[in-house]
Amino acid sequence: MLATISDPPFIALIDDDEHSAYLLTRMLAAHGAPAIRHYVSAEAGENDLAAILANPEAAWPSLVIIDLKAHSSANLDFVLRNHNLLRQKGVPLAVMAAPTDRAGRAALQEAGAAAVFFRQPELDAYRHEAASIVSFWARSQCLDAIGM
Repeated sequence: MLATISDPPFIALIDDDEHSAYLLTRMLAAHGAPAIRHYVSAEAGENDLAAILANPEAAWPSLVIIDLKAHSSANLDFVLRNHNLLRQKGVPLAVMAAPTDRAGRAALQEAGAAAVFFRQPELDAYRHEAASIVSFWARSQCLDAIGM
């Protein structure tokens, strides 16, 4: 018996900086991430995710990554508004943030982020962070057993 995949997995990336989103998308792809759907604003991402997650027949993202820079609490605000819906649907939410101390990371996790990753200024450190995101995505997969 041959199984087919009708809706391959994807990662939703909500990043309000086009250049940053392009670089992260390339790095994630280089480390084996699935397709990336980029949303240019929190509002665009929230609207599309709400519509997708309301449809049980739609392909849902297997991870949502937010990297908002509109203001200093943009990531935290997004997590607070959206973590319940994503958690109910079993979609992990990861935050890409400026390096912060333990309290800053804890605030994002207490608000509902499943993981916090840091923007890195040096290329090798950035590659390592992208590889960590892909590893997190892979570990977060809920695989459904198919067979007799």
